[in-house]
Amino acid sequence: MTRVATIAADVDGKRVLCRISEDDLKKKFNASGDALMKAVTENRAQIENAARTLIENKNYEDDGSVVIQYKDLLTEENL
Repeated sequence: MTRVATIAADVDGKRVLCRISEDDLKKKFNASGDALMKAVTENRAQIENAARTLIENKNYEDDGSVVIQYKDLLTEENL
């Protein structure tokens, strides 16, 4: 099972869960297994920008969440 960090976004009064895998946090931010949420906190603006882009582009999963991937963190606005 893949571990993920989850943050919530408010979109038109609805809660949208935004998930990013431990592997992608490690790859992008050198996060250690015990410090996933620390990496999220320290890089929150960049992660939120990636989530915002996915939401604006309506890239929702079947359950209504969005999954932020490593490639989503590499866009110019998120560097």
